[in-house]
Amino acid sequence: MMGGMSLKEPMRTGTPQDPRLAAPNQPPPLADIDLFATNLPLVEALDRSGAGAWKDRCVELGTLAGKPEILELGTLANDNPPVYKPFDRYGNRVDEAVYHPAYSELMDIACGHGLHSIPWTGADGGHAARGAMFMTWSQVEAGHGCPVSMTYAAVPALRSTPALAEHWEPLLVRNSYDGRSLPAEEKTGALAGMAMTEKQGGSDVRANLTTAVPLGSDSDPWLIDGHKWFCSAPMCDVFLILAKTDAGPTCFAVPRLLGPDARNGIRVQRLKDKLGNRSNASSEIEFHGTHGWLVGEVGRGIQAIIEMVNHTRLDCVLGPASGMRWALAQAAHHAAHRSAFGRLLAEQPMMQGVLADLAVESEAATVLAMRLASAYDSDSPEEAKFRRIATAVGKYWVCKRQPAFVAEALEVLGGNGYAEESGMPRLYREAPLNGIWEGSGNVMCLDVLRAAAREEGTLDALLAEIRLGAEAVPELTSLTNDAAVALEDPAAAQPQARMIVERLAIGLQASLLARFAPQEVSDAFVATRVRGEGGRAFGAVPAGVDTARLTARAIPHLG
Repeated sequence: MMGGMSLKEPMRTGTPQDPRLAAPNQPPPLADIDLFATNLPLVEALDRSGAGAWKDRCVELGTLAGKPEILELGTLANDNPPVYKPFDRYGNRVDEAVYHPAYSELMDIACGHGLHSIPWTGADGGHAARGAMFMTWSQVEAGHGCPVSMTYAAVPALRSTPALAEHWEPLLVRNSYDGRSLPAEEKTGALAGMAMTEKQGGSDVRANLTTAVPLGSDSDPWLIDGHKWFCSAPMCDVFLILAKTDAGPTCFAVPRLLGPDARNGIRVQRLKDKLGNRSNASSEIEFHGTHGWLVGEVGRGIQAIIEMVNHTRLDCVLGPASGMRWALAQAAHHAAHRSAFGRLLAEQPMMQGVLADLAVESEAATVLAMRLASAYDSDSPEEAKFRRIATAVGKYWVCKRQPAFVAEALEVLGGNGYAEESGMPRLYREAPLNGIWEGSGNVMCLDVLRAAAREEGTLDALLAEIRLGAEAVPELTSLTNDAAVALEDPAAAQPQARMIVERLAIGLQASLLARFAPQEVSDAFVATRVRGEGGRAFGAVPAGVDTARLTARAIPHLG
């Protein structure tokens, strides 16, 4: 007791319990909410993907993701970025990135739910199920998704070399995160990373200067010397890298540790000070006599590592779609609880136009991302051709839309959204990342041109998918015909490549929405994106768009 009052009793003055001190006209926290079940376009996409059996798992993760203490982990991980530790207390070189405990908790949940492994454990609809769960969980925090994504993507690349896959795959698909600095074989779970770009070349990996020389037979390691300008998540257990050999660029698997007390000649130079993605360590590294094991064939390293690249590019569509959804949820929730000029913001005609337009864009990104994820579940040759080119098309466009989308959603919150504590500035800083990671916009457009020219049937598979919506959207017929003509000469098409890829992406989204989304969503998308009846800013919508229903569909109602 103190002064006759129990310490367990709330104070009756000077606390939030006093209604005179409560902030008026402010929305309640967007928390204690299922981030999967309240995302109706994602729920519907999972059902039609053939992965509906995973819905309970998605709800479980969505409910966890929406808890306030879990959302706080994302804030803590970004407020306390990793710290570079070059030496231990005795002066031994360790080259470690030390993470905040919040980051480790996020990794533990992500790996515990198999966000790196589900498709490789034999489950039906694994890529689609993982896509839905990855999009749900990434709303909590995006940075730790980097090693999760790379670990997921490394498996198909390693399978090109059975001996490596036999060793590494069982370690990589364990549903456990183990952040200890131990050999992978001694850990409860392992992670994979990637390091391709160098400071003199960037996306032009054929300009790489890192070299590799053989020590003996194909089963023996090679010695690697050089550097990498970007190596994300340097605490991973194995990295796929590119190095020059006499036969050309070659892919190698490089373990971080060779044994209990044997480091592998990987020296971290520094951690990058980045715009966003601050919870995740991105580093510059050097190789000094580093041991690496051949992946694929000598001189065909780009072909070997492209399997990993394509799967991480899929996550570069899933990630932005997730960020857009969370930004929309924050904006719609704010507008549903804040009043201005005599009624709720969500009831104001112009605000309804903004929220409706954002909702349409978010849904279009979601259905495209899930269609791509479903394509990775199929063994069909036609689906393989479709996903090869459509992944590049989708990555280009969804990544381009995210920064402007998040800025508009932030503006809905006004000054509240500009304050760090709202979480919106972190979303805004994160928004440009996926447009750069695994190939910038120009690289994606060149990849589309390359696929159309060199990989028979890829363009036809994409155009056939778009034409499935032509009955409802006749403009798609001329769009696909124009694209086919423009891509007859890919070299001549380079100056217009961004325009061509943009139209393909919009056509694909229009086709998917026409077939699968509610009528009001499809009609609004076609009117504003295909027929050009909307303006250039989000929310500049024409008459006839059912903004009230679109807004209602977007609001994440609290339980």
